[in-house]
Amino acid sequence: MATQPQPTRDDFAAMLDDMFGGADSFEGRVVHGTVTAIENDMAVIDVGLKSEGRVPLREFAPAPGQKAELMVGDEVEVYVDRVENMHGEAMLSRD
Repeated sequence: MATQPQPTRDDFAAMLDDMFGGADSFEGRVVHGTVTAIENDMAVIDVGLKSEGRVPLREFAPAPGQKAELMVGDEVEVYVDRVENMHGEAMLSRD
């Protein structure tokens, strides 16, 4: 019985290109994401790209000087500045 080869990252990237017009098509768009962690003063957010992005918690505060009320599992809308920075993370912002 022959075994099928396991898909590679390149295969996954090609599938994303076919489905969404490439990961670059996310840049400059507001997308839906899920908070996966809160680390220090940053929210780690998964928007369905190869890697997660980090957004300062202050960007989610209702007003300057107030605390953001954000929890793991919350769904948020964020702006995709860049799909990947030099650290391999998505560059996201609330603005």
